[in-house]
Amino acid sequence: MLIPSIDLQGGRIVQLVQGEALAIASDDFDGWIARFARFPKVQLIDLDAAKNQGDNSAIVTSICGRLPCRVGGGIRTVQRARAVLDGGAHKVIVGSSLFRGGTIDRAFAETLAAECAPARLIAAVDAKQGGVAIDGWRTRLAITPVEAIRALEPYFGEFLFTNVDVEGLMQGLDRDAVRTVRDATARDVTAAGGVTTQDDVDWLDSIGVDAVAGMAIYTGRLKI
Repeated sequence: MLIPSIDLQGGRIVQLVQGEALAIASDDFDGWIARFARFPKVQLIDLDAAKNQGDNSAIVTSICGRLPCRVGGGIRTVQRARAVLDGGAHKVIVGSSLFRGGTIDRAFAETLAAECAPARLIAAVDAKQGGVAIDGWRTRLAITPVEAIRALEPYFGEFLFTNVDVEGLMQGLDRDAVRTVRDATARDVTAAGGVTTQDDVDWLDSIGVDAVAGMAIYTGRLKI
């Protein structure tokens, strides 16, 4: 399944190259929402909240009222996760807050699962140069994605694997990395980073992985 992504920064829809360089910015919320209305899943990420540089909460709530969204960015507490779910999100995506002091925070993961239910929780495991990347991809840990997934599997119904090394470059997937993650868990897996063509989407589907695409959709490279 193809899942289109809406990334928010500074009150606009944006696309960044590897999480840093601004490539696309749009104020056409109605236009993109209309284009994505037929999709059963849409990924909505508040980049400002993820980087602890403010938030776009009002926009997130508005879009959740119009699209079936899985929401990430700045989900650091159980209270915030519940608020986002209560605000209309179908699921919440939790990333950096699962890793504290360079290790996996199992206690926080367990509390999230108890309060929100694993079926409504997605663990974001972002990879950069072979290690888990947190804090807006600015910090790389000495933990591999497979190690993180195996530790977090009891608490989350799904994993979002983003390969930062190919994110936004539109040069295709690192298929070996995705397959390694797919083989590491019995939970649902969604892959982001490098999804560029219909062939990428079809290959992911063939191994039971959903595809998140942003840059390729916004530039027209991947037709929807």
